[in-house]
Amino acid sequence: MKKRILLTSFDIWLKDQQSNSSDDLLLEVSKLDLIQHDLTFLRQLPVDVQLASTLVMEKIKAIQPDYIICCGMAASRTQLSMEAVASCGEIVLQTEVDLEKLVAGAAIQISHDCGKFVCEGLYYSVLDYLSQNQLTARCIFVHVPILNQENLMGILADFVLIINKLALSSSC
Repeated sequence: MKKRILLTSFDIWLKDQQSNSSDDLLLEVSKLDLIQHDLTFLRQLPVDVQLASTLVMEKIKAIQPDYIICCGMAASRTQLSMEAVASCGEIVLQTEVDLEKLVAGAAIQISHDCGKFVCEGLYYSVLDYLSQNQLTARCIFVHVPILNQENLMGILADFVLIINKLALSSSC
């Protein structure tokens, strides 16, 4: 049975930005022939924690995914980063996905700093929503560096590896 995977990205937040690398990556993934997966894209979320969280939770209710992969831009990073935790005040929530197993064989780092911008707010909101509603869906947050001709193929390959591992494994 195909795993249902929801993939999200953000819109730009600065006037001089051409695009958001998280959305650029999902655009590239959408062009691939990944017919063996049941992927749903929720692209260009507004850069507003409350609004973005509401949109993602509505989509989770509608499609009941097995996995949610939230993506955000991290211009200062050079490779994909999986976020282990998200916090709100003193409360820290951790993904239930085994990130060590998930990133094995890929050039992806595990991060414990989701930042204090909209990325952490969304990640925290989704993790909290899944927990509060006792849903079996699992969520990860991936920070995407600026994409260019030199790094696009490697980052795309690593991201597809993550999708494949989630879709094909029951132990992540």
